[in-house]
Amino acid sequence: MKIVIVGGVAGGMSAATRLRRLMEDAEIIVFEQGPYVSFANCGLPYFVSGEIKQRTQLLVQTPASLQARFNLDVRPNSTVTKILPAQRQLVVQTPTGAHTETYDKLILAPGAKPFMPAITGLAAAENVFSLRSIPDLDQIMAALKQPVQQVVVVGAGFIGLEMAENLRQRGLAVTVVEQAPHVLPPLDEEMAAFVQNELQRHGVKVITGQSVVRFAQQGKQLKLADGRQLATDLTLLAVGIRPNSDLAAAAGIKLGLRGGIIVDENYQTSAADIYAVGDAILVKQQLTGEPALISLASPANRQGRQVADVIAGQPRQNRGSISTAIVRTFSLTAAATGLSERAVRQAKLPFAVVHVSGNDHASYYPGATELTLKLIFEPQTGRIYGAQGVGTNGVDKRIDVLATAIKGQLTIFDLPELELTYAPPFGVAKDPVNMLGYVALNVSEGVSRTVQWHELPAQLQAGKVLLDVRTAAEVQAGHFQQAVHIPLNELRQRLSELDPNQAYIVSCHSGLRSYIAERLLRQNGFQVENLDGAYALYQIVRPQAIVKN
Repeated sequence: MKIVIVGGVAGGMSAATRLRRLMEDAEIIVFEQGPYVSFANCGLPYFVSGEIKQRTQLLVQTPASLQARFNLDVRPNSTVTKILPAQRQLVVQTPTGAHTETYDKLILAPGAKPFMPAITGLAAAENVFSLRSIPDLDQIMAALKQPVQQVVVVGAGFIGLEMAENLRQRGLAVTVVEQAPHVLPPLDEEMAAFVQNELQRHGVKVITGQSVVRFAQQGKQLKLADGRQLATDLTLLAVGIRPNSDLAAAAGIKLGLRGGIIVDENYQTSAADIYAVGDAILVKQQLTGEPALISLASPANRQGRQVADVIAGQPRQNRGSISTAIVRTFSLTAAATGLSERAVRQAKLPFAVVHVSGNDHASYYPGATELTLKLIFEPQTGRIYGAQGVGTNGVDKRIDVLATAIKGQLTIFDLPELELTYAPPFGVAKDPVNMLGYVALNVSEGVSRTVQWHELPAQLQAGKVLLDVRTAAEVQAGHFQQAVHIPLNELRQRLSELDPNQAYIVSCHSGLRSYIAERLLRQNGFQVENLDGAYALYQIVRPQAIVKN
């Protein structure tokens, strides 16, 4: 059997190597339009700062090494310009000319390409770059050898933030411009606020709710939608990617959402014996059942392996993806899995939300740092829709556990039962993931009633009173603009100071003490709710509503 693969890197090379392990006698050809068929594209930003020191560290495999180990015929600098499905042929353009190539099975793994918005003056800009490949990186590094002081990163998604961090680590003045209301749009607003604070703490200027509408002076100046003008020596466009599906479309292969290639559960396209994997395809979002573009390395590698299994006759199905991602921004880690609260709202699913703050390991063991987790779930069935986390350490571990829980169809009722590793240097006896389960369980069973951070102003406007049960020292350091203060340890003795006919919202630092206060007050006949996430979350997302002393 002759199998031709269009595109290397994650999906294409995973398919090629798996095919060889299953089919020693197959002829396997890989066409890659660029000079590098297997490289660490997720590591590219870290070479910019020098954190990854050698460019060669980014090159995972070469055509020679793949030929030696797997007997693969890998052909870089070879662009497939046309697919002829009826003839089972390809037209391939190489530096020496064009030729046709036949196939028995064809795998398309063309990946995605940076989205280049239609901005006036962009075509004439000489200092605007995107980052998707080694040649892209080479261009950026060459530009950085020139006198560069001011850098603008357009787009505050994962790549944009990684580039902002690494350019700042080079000592450059960095401004991030994001059209969405907050940085890192895959996260919800309150979780992304931690990331924005971290960017600003390290000297990165952040502009949200704005887009670039014009480049001038060959890219040295850009204009925002509100009229502001920014000087820039180098601009990185990181405003998203689009499926690289033009080749498939020209061959009559059916496309779907935003040009993604439609495939079935076996990665088969609408054309016979043509398969597709990776960033170019539409997958099923497992939590909604809807088609989605999920451009991540882990799913692409899995898809490459699975399509090889299918071609080799192994029963394997594409189950879809839930989208799990992580980013480091200086000292902070932010990660998410599944659906955001915004996505759940858009899907009109019934949901509830809880936030939990805790330490990555035992507080009495040196080096403990705080992390904040968010869980989105269906309160009746306990189905977990998604989770997000921010913190210095331990976020990856918790989100990985929660991603596994979602994939394994565990519910909030299962989270308290998870037996996770514990010793003082590594964790806590009641892990933050367990605590998410306990808190969600309380909400689901009506033991606790919560108010979300974004609901607080309207609730207070409607006449409810905020009761702060933190200590006097905590309140002295910072407090809500309008709140009654009774420390938790004095609450039982001071119940007479509260009006039984008044509805209260109780808060502490993280939500634990306010939960205790909620239970105490409710059992004494008071109408009370707990501010989810409490002061710790509210001061991050709404600092203007906090009085600092």
